[in-house]
Amino acid sequence: MHLAYPVVLAALLFSVGVYGVLARRNAVLVLMSVELMLNAVNLNLVAFDTWLRDSLHAGQALTLFTITVAAAEIGLGLAIVLLLFRARGTADIDRATALGDPAEPFAEEAPTGAEALKGQAAA
Repeated sequence: MHLAYPVVLAALLFSVGVYGVLARRNAVLVLMSVELMLNAVNLNLVAFDTWLRDSLHAGQALTLFTITVAAAEIGLGLAIVLLLFRARGTADIDRATALGDPAEPFAEEAPTGAEALKGQAAA
């Protein structure tokens, strides 16, 4: 098998993933696009490992680590998206600009320095 076939397929997968990250506004679709990019990297790792006939199979071992990291990333990412959806009512990335509580858009600033000492002395 030629090396060009999996490399071209991986380049196409990675390109579709980059397009999905840049063009989509839904957080779940962005996470799916990141997974597509990671799978393209995994395809390249396995293809080059096979092409180089590595006796240690380092590309395949690194692919297993990449799959593990991708599974952890998707689990944590979906948890964050679920919390964002519960708090905001949408999974739109553009609307999730503030990380604070949506019920309190502007919280009062805590007194600092001499103001805090005056408040403690008065109490």
